[in-house]
Amino acid sequence: MILDQLFSGKIRLRLLTRFLLNPSTTVFLRGLEKELDVSSNTVRLELNKLSDMHLIEEREDEGNGKTKLFSANIKHPLFKSLRGIILQHVGIDQIIDQVLNQLGNVEKVYLTGDLALGRNSPFIDLILVGNVDRAYLFRLTERVENLIDKKIRIALYKTEEFQEEKLKEVGIYMNLLD
Repeated sequence: MILDQLFSGKIRLRLLTRFLLNPSTTVFLRGLEKELDVSSNTVRLELNKLSDMHLIEEREDEGNGKTKLFSANIKHPLFKSLRGIILQHVGIDQIIDQVLNQLGNVEKVYLTGDLALGRNSPFIDLILVGNVDRAYLFRLTERVENLIDKKIRIALYKTEEFQEEKLKEVGIYMNLLD
């Protein structure tokens, strides 16, 4: 895969995916160690490389000065380009291009689940708000699933029935139309 060549090392690619999919999330070293199922030393070395490239930021946890938090550096000059590559890698760009832009009456779209947490997944979980033709939506979705080799799961709400409180039930989410 071209991303493996572009970003040497699978751990680095997984870390970049984690940070760039949802740049608003922050993570601890130990959490990454468990999530990636590798040693803390391996994760620390890759985090140091990404930090040296200024692609991620690290800061001390306010509650525990010894613990460091890591997050994407959204001010990095390559942030948007790299994020675009990662979005292409997981297939979200295809959903936006092939589905959302063709439906027309979509007011809000939220990404939830593992991808919203920054973890790659075989599923793309979406909440769509708007008045759309369900049959047309599912035809488009089926076509995109074949292109990206992922299953798309959609919770569809009409504009008048959606309430922002529903987002609290899903945990981490990301607005795709911002």
